[in-house]
Amino acid sequence: MTANDPTAGPAPRRPAEPQAERGEHFVQSLERGLAVVRAFSAETPSMTLSDVARATGLTRAAARRFLLTLADLGYVRTDGRWFALTPRVLELGYAYLSAAGLPEVAQPHLQRLTAEVRESSSVSVLDGDDVVYVARAAAARIMTVAISVGTRFPAFATSMGRVLLAGTAPADLAARLDGIRLERLTPHTVASPGELRAEIERARERGWAIVDQELEEGLRSVAAPVRDRDGRVVAAVNISVQANRTPVAELRRELLPALLATAERISADLEIASRGSARRS
Repeated sequence: MTANDPTAGPAPRRPAEPQAERGEHFVQSLERGLAVVRAFSAETPSMTLSDVARATGLTRAAARRFLLTLADLGYVRTDGRWFALTPRVLELGYAYLSAAGLPEVAQPHLQRLTAEVRESSSVSVLDGDDVVYVARAAAARIMTVAISVGTRFPAFATSMGRVLLAGTAPADLAARLDGIRLERLTPHTVASPGELRAEIERARERGWAIVDQELEEGLRSVAAPVRDRDGRVVAAVNISVQANRTPVAELRRELLPALLATAERISADLEIASRGSARRS
């Protein structure tokens, strides 16, 4: 049974959000209008007037006025009984996303990911032979790795670096690998050109990479690519864990799915930002 099904039950009422202290400037009708927009979701993409009233706590008369106003503005469509949002609501986010760069777009997603998996997550870009951290959400743990925005690490020994290298054109990759100075940073570091090429190719085939204590003993990480609207790899997102707490199998089984979903969400928001910028130019 779905929300599009007339036999479906009404949408559950959403819990009231805590009320902050409001000044004389506060426009309650705007708050109520936004509440109507937020009432729709993936679980309730279509709702009746009664459903919206129940979900928002508004009277049927008030809910009807807001819905019909949103319909007049093009943000809602209706067949006379069922109401649903239109793609025009995406415009409400264009202004922010088109003005925001990669760090601003990625940061909320990193915070959500870190809260979900309770491990630190980061986004980096490739700069020469290094990865440079441009956004990060650190887990609240007693023992954490000292990494911040602007931190640089050799790309060859990091999961994000291998994902970024895997996303480069073959000719560019060959030139990069010829110029990289490989160094055995730990006993686990892949330090031969042949092994590194194989790991990068594996990352390209899988769409993700795991590095196990190659950058620093006791540190494991898994990374996935972030792509632009043309499918090019422009950044990488990772989750890092302590090796004594998270086996590689658990990293792959429990954390990788959340990481891949986050990479897709960041990529989608970057595409929206790109479309917004194109519309403004």
